[in-house]
Amino acid sequence: MRLARHSLGLVALAVLLVPFADLAVHTRDPWGELGRMAAGLAWPAWGALESPFSALGLTVAVALWGTLAGVVLGLPLALLFARSRLVRAGCAFVRAIHELFWALLFMQVFGLSALTALAALAIPYAGIFAKVYAEILEQTPRAPRDALPPGSGRLARFVYTELPLAWSQLAAYTRYRFECGLRASVLLGFVGLPTLGFHLETAFREGRYPEAGALLWLFYLLIASLPWWGHKRLIPLLLVGGAWLLGPWPNVDGGLLWRFVSQDIWPAALLAGDWAALMEWLARIPSLGPAIGNTLLLGLLGTVGALAVALALWPLASRHFGNRATRLTGHGVLIFLRSTPELMLAFVFLLLLGPSLLPAWLALALHNGALIAFLAARHADAITPGMPGLPASGRLAYELLPRVYPGLLALLYYRAEVILRETAILGMLGVATLGFYIEEGFDYLMFDVAFFLLLVTATLNIAVDALSRRLRPREAPLDDPCAR
Repeated sequence: MRLARHSLGLVALAVLLVPFADLAVHTRDPWGELGRMAAGLAWPAWGALESPFSALGLTVAVALWGTLAGVVLGLPLALLFARSRLVRAGCAFVRAIHELFWALLFMQVFGLSALTALAALAIPYAGIFAKVYAEILEQTPRAPRDALPPGSGRLARFVYTELPLAWSQLAAYTRYRFECGLRASVLLGFVGLPTLGFHLETAFREGRYPEAGALLWLFYLLIASLPWWGHKRLIPLLLVGGAWLLGPWPNVDGGLLWRFVSQDIWPAALLAGDWAALMEWLARIPSLGPAIGNTLLLGLLGTVGALAVALALWPLASRHFGNRATRLTGHGVLIFLRSTPELMLAFVFLLLLGPSLLPAWLALALHNGALIAFLAARHADAITPGMPGLPASGRLAYELLPRVYPGLLALLYYRAEVILRETAILGMLGVATLGFYIEEGFDYLMFDVAFFLLLVTATLNIAVDALSRRLRPREAPLDDPCAR
């Protein structure tokens, strides 16, 4: 009953606020444009690609080294996570800011270089690894820890008891985070870094859909073939080759870096201690209230949309429904949607439907709903129905959905923070969320405004994460790293 109230409350709030959202279609012929895109995907122009393997190699190198740097930074923090409120707060802050925003920040000092890309992944991933690794370590049995000699330190407890017991889970999550890093590395091309996303965005913007189709197929093949080329025995070779692809490294001006950190990103009135001038500076920030409102509204609509998509799609991939052909089709649809980043989906919908909240809403709902549906279907496949004679509709309504729904709702609340992070960055495509004004601040060298809006974005994400933890069903344990 409590879960039903949560769901109905979310849906009712979204329905109540939908009239305040700009969901209009601003293009003349969206179906014709969709047909041209579909034709480009069906008949890709492989011969039109220029040096695709260098972009692919750089995409993999950034993801691999960025993930490794995140592990190196995040693992020590995980050992302190449970005992230090400062560490927990710092990790919550850095992971609340999207990788693309970190890239925009570091780009002001390091330019369009590999150092910008690696830092943009390593900083938020360190916070994510610290949190998830700490949760995994906390779930290890206590008996081996209690058997250690009195006075054993935290490092000894980790090396001799927690690490051997949790190694498989830590490795599984690291592999998953590397897959996330591949998608994030592609997206870094949307801010100018020469990964696969840079060429993909250019091809779409210029209407070269057959070339864009070829690049998309390369991306999907890269993700699909990850178990083979990303085998643990090949990782050392990939690291060496990736280090070569990442160069050349920029010359970092220490004075410029210190000035940027200590002066440029802070309001001059704050550094001077002039509080009246600081209030005037805050009043001049454009459209702050509407931007926050649109960010929260789009986050709510994306969350409710993801719930609807997940409920509609998970039976398509479950062994309890349909036949082998329908299940394969359902699995294919879910893999396609969950493998395509929200920003890429939103970019395509933006070309089809024009600039409004509608493309962003569709992208958030489809990507996150497909991810939740994939995990829910896997959960349902482990259930043995107790009444095998029921028709498919009865099996869904009376046996499977009541047992799947608590976990599905828990997954949705886990994804709420991620949805809000993605909501902010969709502003980089012209949607009037906080990301639109953050990018504008960087474009016009108003670093103090951009950094302040980043702080606002991080605060909103932390607040939504805290709220989702309170609402999350405690009777539905989460055992899959994809939801984190």
